[in-house]
Amino acid sequence: MGQLLGNLLSNYEETAAIILFGIGFCTLLFHRNLVKKILGMNIMDTGVFLYLASMGYIRGRRAPIITDGIQDASAYINPLPAGLVLTGIVVSVSVTAVMLSLTIRLYKRYHTLDIDVVYELARKSEPKR
Repeated sequence: MGQLLGNLLSNYEETAAIILFGIGFCTLLFHRNLVKKILGMNIMDTGVFLYLASMGYIRGRRAPIITDGIQDASAYINPLPAGLVLTGIVVSVSVTAVMLSLTIRLYKRYHTLDIDVVYELARKSEPKR
């Protein structure tokens, strides 16, 4: 048990990323309010971004910008995870904007943010075949 706690504390970035992902997943899964679901998805995104950034960082190495004439690749971190995180943040912001705009449209039409009520009202308003 002591070794497990030591591993969790020494890898605190990964531990925090997994906790954030879990909080976001539970929020997305258990809440019926659409805004809370959007927040849960953003918390999940944050956990994934933190995990990717922590995996890309190597203690003792620097960003891959050659300033002192050191060209050995072992002196620098891999820039790919940072690029993936930045791209993911841009995509996440765009998806959040679209989800919020659709949530506003749903609220204007159905006057509620409860996903179950929206679903039932949408089924009642669809034309009969």
